[in-house]
Formats: sequence, structure tokens, C-alpha cells
Amino acid sequence: MASHRKPRTSVLASPGGRRTAAGLTTAALASVTLLSQSADAAPRAPKPSIEEVKKKVDDLYHQAELATEKYNGAKERADEQRHTVDSLLNAAAKRAEQMNRSRHQLGMFASAQYRTGGMNPTAQLMLAKDPQQFFDRSHLMERLTGRQKQAVTDYQEQAAAAAHQRVKATDSLEQLQKSQASLKESKRSVQDKLSEARQMLSRLTAQEKARLAALERQKEAAAKRKAEEAARRQQERERQRQQTGGGSTGGQTGGGTGGGSSTGSSSSTKAEQALAFARAQIGKPYVWGATGPSSYDCSGLTQAAYKAAGVTLPRTTWDQVKVGQRVATKDLQPGDLVFFFDDISHVGMYIGGGKMIHAPHPGASVREESIYYMPIYGSVRPG
Repeated sequence: MASHRKPRTSVLASPGGRRTAAGLTTAALASVTLLSQSADAAPRAPKPSIEEVKKKVDDLYHQAELATEKYNGAKERADEQRHTVDSLLNAAAKRAEQMNRSRHQLGMFASAQYRTGGMNPTAQLMLAKDPQQFFDRSHLMERLTGRQKQAVTDYQEQAAAAAHQRVKATDSLEQLQKSQASLKESKRSVQDKLSEARQMLSRLTAQEKARLAALERQKEAAAKRKAEEAARRQQERERQRQQTGGGSTGGQTGGGTGGGSSTGSSSSTKAEQALAFARAQIGKPYVWGATGPSSYDCSGLTQAAYKAAGVTLPRTTWDQVKVGQRVATKDLQPGDLVFFFDDISHVGMYIGGGKMIHAPHPGASVREESIYYMPIYGSVRPG
């Protein structure tokens, strides 16, 4: 049967449809144009100046060093906790061995009791060859009963001690896991800061890198001038003390480069030994978390230097600053430790003349530098 439906007419085929399509196309093109104009008109963030880049990179290095000290502290705690866990596990194993020996002895008595426990005194008397044998056997049983009681007591004590050691070992293991988690987080933080700094520097053009290097030289020159001025003031104070008959306090001469302390002083000898070690490390690279012998971070260098002199220093700057005698900047002597920034995240070893030996930051090597290159927090004299 023939269909009476009207043939469908495409909207695009009709005149009105063509006008509608044309309108839609025009509107779409207009929208694209407006979006393109909006995108072009959107304000772009201005490229940071070289001064801003330098400040940001310096700040990232500072944050990385702060994270490094956190890493050093977490690693030290993890190492100590790992040693504690090993000791506790060894102690728990020994307790378990003692408990097993007590259990074995108790089992032997239990077996003996099972074998003889069914015989009453009358039966034993009847089976004994003579009365004296019975009395000897009764005496032995009394002794065995006493030893059985002691075996039970020993087993209970060893079992309780073994359980206590297991609890201590489990708690210590949990602390170790926390320390390891903190260590992992600190490591990630250091790596993130250093990666960000490297990315900023890699985007600089050759001209911008040259400008950055020039700014760095200007900063170093300003710090050097400040160190030289401090050395001159120190020399003047020494001359005044000599003229007034006060002599040299601490033996400092030559603008603060001095001899450390009185002749034959043990602390002076140790400071000289530490300085000699530090000087021998000049040129070795800074590596965060490193304590030598091929690379160092800041507190790793000072710790290793004083270790060579027979003095034990803690691992982190936050702990090293608590060791020894606090000294003012104007009274610094060679071998003193100088700490920087309000967060005490960096340390160097004073060598005199307003200078120090330190491991600066990633990408740099152990070197001599003015103590005024960074804001000074305070100083200590290890003893």
C-alpha cells in the first residue's frame, strides 16, 4: 500500500534552514573569534627578573638545607632505633631459649611424675625390697617435688620475661617504622626543593645566567668587604689590649685569624686539628646527607672535622649549636662553629679574618667564604 507520508525536508535544504545554518555558523565563528580575543587579551604573568630568580633560588637552597637537617635527624633516629630493635630482638631470642630450657626441664619432671604418680606409698612399701629402700625413695620424691616447683617457677618467670621482651621489641619496631616514614618524607622534601631550583636555573638564557653570576659576585664581594672590616676592627682591639697591658686574650692576632687560645691548650690543639681536616676537604662536593669522605653537607663536614680531632659532635646543626661554649661574633677564634639563619639550618667552621670553611649547597664544593655571606645566628666553641 502506498505511503501517504510527506517526504522529509532537510532543514539545511530549506531556504529557512539555510538561513538558520548560516546564522549558527556565523555565531560559532564569532564565538571562536571572541574566545581567541579573550585568550590574547588575558594578562600573562610577567617573567621574573634575574634578581627575583636569584632570591627564589637562594630561598629554595635554604629550604633544601633545612629539609636536609630534618633528614639528618630522622636518619640518626632511625639508625639508633634500628640498633635498639636488633638488641631487643636478640634479647627476646635469648629469653625464648631460656624459656624453652625451662619448659624442657618441666616436661621431664611431668613425665617422671606420670610414670610414678600412680603408685601410692603402701604399694611402694610392698614392692620395696626392704623398708630402708622405701624411705630412701620417699626422700628422693620429696626432693623431686621441690625441684618440680622450682622448674614451674623458672618457666613462669622466663615466659613472662620473654613476653615482655616481645612487647618491647614490637614497640621499638613501630618507632623504627615511624622514623623511616619521617626519613622518607624529609628526603622527598629535599629532592623537591632542589628539583625546583634546577628547573628555574635551566630556563635561564645564557645572558640571564651571566647576569645571575654577576649578582652572585656582587654579593660575595660585599660579604668579603664586611669580613675585612671586621678583621680590621679585631686587629684594632688587639692593639689596644696590648697597649693597655692586657695582653692577648685567647692569642688572637692577625685580624681574628689568631692562634686560638693559650700555648699548649688542649682545646687549641683540637681546634687546629679540626681546621686542618676541614682545609683538606676543600674542593669536595656538597651532597645532602653526606658525612664524607668524598662529599659532605654542612653539618656533616663540621662533625667529621671534629671527629678527626677526637671530639664527638652531634649530627644536626640544631644539636651542634648546643655543644660547647657560646661566643660572640667579635670574639670568634679559629675552630669555632658559626651558625646561620633564624632556623639554624647552616653551619661553617671559622678560620679567622671573618672567614670560614663550609659546605655551601648542592652544586657547590667545600670552600672558604666570608661568614657575612649569610645572616649569622650565633657561634659556639666546642671543647
